Amino acid sequence: MTTPTETVVAGQQAESKTFPPLTRTDFVKYQGASGDFHPLHHDDTFARETGFPSVFSVGMLQAGMLASYVTDWLGVENLRRFKIRFADKVWPGDELTCSAVVVDTYEAEDGRRARVELVCARQNGVKALVGDAEFLID
Repeated sequence: MTTPTETVVAGQQAESKTFPPLTRTDFVKYQGASGDFHPLHHDDTFARETGFPSVFSVGMLQAGMLASYVTDWLGVENLRRFKIRFADKVWPGDELTCSAVVVDTYEAEDGRRARVELVCARQNGVKALVGDAEFLID
């Protein structure tokens, strides 16, 4: 449910959301949708031969999860900027928790905006993605 944007204030936190454990099938389904078929994301033998313990997620999969989480909160129609940085790999079985907090509100040329800090963390607390977004809140 989208939060009415006129009630958005600095310090406000969205209710965090934890996604079910990711599977290799999730990785492959995302690869099919994105067209990125690098074997590091679906071929265990290749991943191990390359020095990784297993396949790992394409980072844009969790970026999409984080984007849908925050736009469910403040409305995709209000999104003006979305920026992320990949911080750690995501492995099969990882449960990701997304969180967001409004760090600032300010006047912009197109109206009042909120700047929101974003985190997508693995079940061990390690941040897989960090970022920020801006939303129109007028």
